[in-house]
Amino acid sequence: MTVEATAGGAEDRRVGREWMVRVDAADRGGAAVRVSCSRPACAPQLLPSAAAGRTAAVAHIKAHLQAAAGPRPEAYCVCKAEECRLHIRPAGPRDRTPPWRCGGPVVLAVVTDRQGRWWRAMECCARCAAAQPLAKIVATAGPAPVTAAHAAARRPAGVAATGPQFSHAAPSAASASSAPSASPAPAAPRRVPASRSAKAAKAKRRPRGGKIAQRIVPHDLHPVALREELMELGDLFRAYQQRTEPDLAELAELHTRKAKAFTTWAEVTGDTGLRLDAERAEQAAAAALIQHQYRTGLSPVGEGQVTSRLLTAPTHWEHARSILAHVADNTPLPGPEARLMVVMLTLRSALTGTGNLVGQDVRGLPLTGPEELIDRLVESGWLSFPGTADDLLDSRPESPTPITIPSLMPDDDGPGPFDFGRKTRPKLSGWAQRVVGDKKLRKKKTGAATRLLALGLAVRTSTDGGLGAEGEGIDLATLTSWCAVEPGELDSLVEQLTVADWLEEAATADGRLTGRLTERVLPLSCPLP
Repeated sequence: MTVEATAGGAEDRRVGREWMVRVDAADRGGAAVRVSCSRPACAPQLLPSAAAGRTAAVAHIKAHLQAAAGPRPEAYCVCKAEECRLHIRPAGPRDRTPPWRCGGPVVLAVVTDRQGRWWRAMECCARCAAAQPLAKIVATAGPAPVTAAHAAARRPAGVAATGPQFSHAAPSAASASSAPSASPAPAAPRRVPASRSAKAAKAKRRPRGGKIAQRIVPHDLHPVALREELMELGDLFRAYQQRTEPDLAELAELHTRKAKAFTTWAEVTGDTGLRLDAERAEQAAAAALIQHQYRTGLSPVGEGQVTSRLLTAPTHWEHARSILAHVADNTPLPGPEARLMVVMLTLRSALTGTGNLVGQDVRGLPLTGPEELIDRLVESGWLSFPGTADDLLDSRPESPTPITIPSLMPDDDGPGPFDFGRKTRPKLSGWAQRVVGDKKLRKKKTGAATRLLALGLAVRTSTDGGLGAEGEGIDLATLTSWCAVEPGELDSLVEQLTVADWLEEAATADGRLTGRLTERVLPLSCPLP
């Protein structure tokens, strides 16, 4: 739709053009969608799915942009004509709407909503486009031509359009003859302003200034290499902010360079604030590098090994440790089999205290008597479900058994014992299934205590798989308590994991278990901070 009405306060300018393409449901309850355009000449389209509708809508708005002329420099901002309602929240009954002033050249921008339901192309000022986070500028207009009306409006009153103007008229002959014979006082010398070329040359000789981290880089800062480094870093940080995808390795390098440059700057100027900024930059560089290693699975710098972990985020690793710690403190029955069962059921119903279970989930665990163990958990009050233990073990994926764990249900005044989201729970449950159901552990017919030890070691490693946060090992008493076994049984469990290609270089000394996870199971690890 092209708007041709004039905007109030700008009678000589036309309101900018705008088009809108929408994706709406074609019928209630169906998957079909309708793609419609605000231009009357464009007929609606019916498409079978929302994904197809979004693709068609994007193609339609692109076709309009290619067919339309570029933004007109004399166009009035269409966003301002609509009181900037897209980026200024309406004021309440007791609030005043903050004033907004348009600025910058006229641009052709495309705005969309976060849900992908509509796309709007419009001519607006660059400032209104920048105020909308989801706006993308397609084209920018050149400078507006100066019309005769604009020139007349800017000319001072009483000044002619052409010809030189003088402050006083030349004296006539009569006035000159009637003037007294006394010599007039000499006129005070007037300072002649410097020419524009001289000002431009002076500005050109002045070194270029810059800005970094909301700080102005002085044009006379010395040494010159420091000033150039700061200006270059400011440009690189601004370029990084324009990237569509983050590069944490590059960001860490930029923060490292910034820390060194700010340290030198602080030494030159004696500014304590610069020194504090340098320390914060060092911390930011370390955090960005750690995030890069966590996302890519990169082992410590220099080894060059890359590990694609099943749980990729450090928050997931902390949640896995919190679940195992909760189970260690709240298992209602003694023994490794009961603890392993409680771990898997807790992961199935961690958020709401309710979940679904099928017989294969229980039969896949190394349990000597699953029916008896389920009955004991029910008798203790920790678990409840409709039917009997045999019904649960016979249930299939198409008709799972609903289970309830009352101790995990949220209270009326707050959440349950865990604070992760709904999308995180299945990731944690899948990770535990991969560890407990490892192919080689099943092939070696390892028991529940060995599977518990595998879980306990997976969440107590360094980034490169060494046992302990820095490879210093794990306390034997901690592992014995977690596996619910006697101290003398731990050596045999470690031997079973070594034979199953889980551990290498395993050794016990000074009350600690040292070694490292093998490369095969390193993707299942959750490194300690």
